[in-house]
Amino acid sequence: MDNRNKGIIATIASALLCGCPGLFLCIFGAFTATGNMPYNTELNGITNSGTLPPTAGYVLLCLALIFIAIPVVVGFLTLRKKPAAPVSTEPIPPAS
Repeated sequence: MDNRNKGIIATIASALLCGCPGLFLCIFGAFTATGNMPYNTELNGITNSGTLPPTAGYVLLCLALIFIAIPVVVGFLTLRKKPAAPVSTEPIPPAS
């Protein structure tokens, strides 16, 4: 398997393992940042409800951007054309 195939596999794997969760985290963070994420808890018969603070939503959005950037960076680093190493046509001098 050549390096190009390994790069494609690494890009697809990082997109599935980081990109998709990053998109879902972005949606969840956007709802939380706008203040539209209510929660309800119940413990020993006592019910509590409220909304998640917008600060948590902003943190989730920043984390989502990092997760989404990982497949982009992996794809760029693995699939770019690397410059060819210079080939010298001069003969190697004999060892003395």
